[in-house]
Amino acid sequence: MSTVHLILQGKGGVGKSFIAALLAQYLQEKGVAVRCFDADPVNSTLSSFPSLNTTKLDLIENSDKGRRINPRRFDDLVEQIARQPAESHVIVDTGSSAFVPLLHYVISNEVPTVLSQAGHELVVHTVVTGGQALLDTLHGAAQLVKQLDDPRFVVWLNPFWGPVADDGKTFEQMKIYQDIKKRIETVVNLPAFTDELFPQDIAGMLKSRLTFKDAIETPALSLMSRHRLKVAQRDFYSRLDSLAV
Repeated sequence: MSTVHLILQGKGGVGKSFIAALLAQYLQEKGVAVRCFDADPVNSTLSSFPSLNTTKLDLIENSDKGRRINPRRFDDLVEQIARQPAESHVIVDTGSSAFVPLLHYVISNEVPTVLSQAGHELVVHTVVTGGQALLDTLHGAAQLVKQLDDPRFVVWLNPFWGPVADDGKTFEQMKIYQDIKKRIETVVNLPAFTDELFPQDIAGMLKSRLTFKDAIETPALSLMSRHRLKVAQRDFYSRLDSLAV
């Protein structure tokens, strides 16, 4: 049975593509067969990482009503997923602009059931972030869980814009989490680096579209930058070890 990781969150700019890239390289370094798809119609972030060998999906068509997402193109995605070999992992990065039509497609076409019958298991990954987008991402995650009955769920907490906390309560203490926690398989807490050099080096790595392995091995970076990235990689990967993959 292969595992399909679908990254979903209606709020843009919260780290979905970073999570997709992080998960892909983590699985690659575990020796797992990984196939990546970029289903973001606006930003081609995941597909711009050469080492991830991502397939870019063209969801946009020109019609008499202008440019729009053609939901039939999602059929092509499901078809390609269904062809993946057993024991492989498929990662699908999605954009906020495709969120509503993709979620409607997944629900109305019973995609989790179709994939299950084809021997694939669906895992939905969603993001909750600190800062101004906290409430939007919280409610978005809760709505996903309520609308999708079958998939496994993983929630990623991204503290890049601030602590994932509200009124003194951590995510796990919030009522919104308590209401859905039976459906949540894993909560992944991404690190909040206190040393400003770590996020600067990570941002530079991402801007150059390098994986951790790429960046650590490139002589173009300084010795200390490569060391910090190695420390950051170890921290990220240790947190991903909690995933049942």
